[in-house]
Formats: sequence, structure tokens, C-alpha cells
Amino acid sequence: QVQLVESGGGLVQPGGSLRLSCTASGSMFGFGLMGWYRQAPGKEREMVATITNDYRTRYADSVKGRFAISRDNVKNALYLQMNSLKPEDTAVYYCQGARWEGSGWLDYWGQGTRATVSS
Repeated sequence: QVQLVESGGGLVQPGGSLRLSCTASGSMFGFGLMGWYRQAPGKEREMVATITNDYRTRYADSVKGRFAISRDNVKNALYLQMNSLKPEDTAVYYCQGARWEGSGWLDYWGQGTRATVSS
């Protein structure tokens, strides 16, 4: 059973940066599309950024130009570099990956890491 574990959240001032990491307990082999999602207090979970197995990326309009998603299949890791952070980026950030399990794609989710942007 593969587990995804996020780290790197914390408290940062507006304009600051954070780098989130997500590591898979097992191999990243079989993972296709992976992504970062976030859920702010009182709001629904939303897509932040996704990356395919061949490194094509997609971003929410609200983070374009400020956030960068990357993956390292050798290190079994997914990253989210967040720059020029704003208070509205405050949320719990979740790592997600779709893995081929032989009969279909199965979604895996991490437990989340909290990022708070405040002065």
C-alpha cells in the first residue's frame, strides 16, 4: 500500500516562500497524473497544480507565475515551490496521485500540510 506524506508547511509572511514536499512510501512507479490541492477554511478543496508523468504542468489561475510544481520519480517525490505568497494562499495543502493498479486508476491522497500566510 502506497502512502503519500506531505511536509514543508508553516507560517510565512506575505511575499515569502515555502516549498512543500510529498514523498511516497513506496515507489512512484505506476503514478501518472499527480497534483497539489488545497482547502481553505470554509471553502471547498481546489486544484492548485498538476503534473503528468512526462512533466506537463497545469496551474490554477490564482497561482500562475508564483507557484511551480515538479516531480522526481527517482526520489519518489513531488514538490510545490510557492513564492510571493499571499494571505489568500492560507490553506491545508494536499498531495494527490493517480496510480495504475492493474485494473484501473486509483487516487491516493496525503494527510495534508498547513500553510499560513500572515504578518
